[in-house]
Amino acid sequence: MSSLTNMTHFGDVLRNILIPRVVGTPNHERVKNYLVESMQELGWSVEQDSFKDTVPVLGELQFTNVVAKLNPDAQRFLMLACHYDSKYMNGLDFVGATDSAVPCAMMINLAYVMKDYLSSIKGNDHISLAFIFFDGEEAFLEWNATDSIYGARHLAQLWQNTPYPVAGTNQLWRMELLMLLDLLGASRPLFYSYFPNTSDKYNVLLDAEDRLWALNLFERYSPAERYFFNQTVWAGIEDDHLPFLLNGVPVLHIIPYTFPSVWHTLQDNLSVVNMTTCENLNKIWRIFVACYLHIDV
Repeated sequence: MSSLTNMTHFGDVLRNILIPRVVGTPNHERVKNYLVESMQELGWSVEQDSFKDTVPVLGELQFTNVVAKLNPDAQRFLMLACHYDSKYMNGLDFVGATDSAVPCAMMINLAYVMKDYLSSIKGNDHISLAFIFFDGEEAFLEWNATDSIYGARHLAQLWQNTPYPVAGTNQLWRMELLMLLDLLGASRPLFYSYFPNTSDKYNVLLDAEDRLWALNLFERYSPAERYFFNQTVWAGIEDDHLPFLLNGVPVLHIIPYTFPSVWHTLQDNLSVVNMTTCENLNKIWRIFVACYLHIDV
């Protein structure tokens, strides 16, 4: 596929997600259904983890994590993840382009662009690819241990309590790596390695950036404004990865440090999305997935 075709698809997906989508609203249900249908149309197996929880301000709500697997029978997974809910802002129309409509669109676009390559490994029962679209990442009142990451906390506990038929393991064990995408889409993001035990995986992203630039496969890119830096920092960022990290799942957190200037403002809309930056990053994600899953490209 041409880069233009890939970007057209990415833009189409983004427009379907880029609406206010607060948990419990019709728009939220619409976006959830779009995620499910998009992955099913690409031939993936899709599971919905639905549950109810009580939140500040709005009371009891139903949440649904969407989990899509290329091969549901595989023993372990590279799991890419993001959240799909948008922040409740007391009736204001917050669409959360970077937070996190763009990451959702990136993941669906990856499955679309790499469909033929992924089909070649669909029968691999040892390792496969899975996506998690988390629900309820955003706090409804003030971020704390109980008012945040509702979907991630529920899914981590569910999988921890669900045995897997390998001696002494559970469903969490199947997560070989959780790669969490968040706050993506704005120009000039700066990424760092946040966890020493996954620095080798982070270096694959760094190397992919170097290779793509050397092959002149980026658009409007300068190495002086590179995305990935060869540095491990302690940022202390709380996000959907936390309950998995605390249960021993290796995490690769792809979030810019510092956050985009439009974070949690009404300006986090389509106007801040740099499509060229998105496509450059999309190319890096594709190389990472191909390297991780040993796909010949």
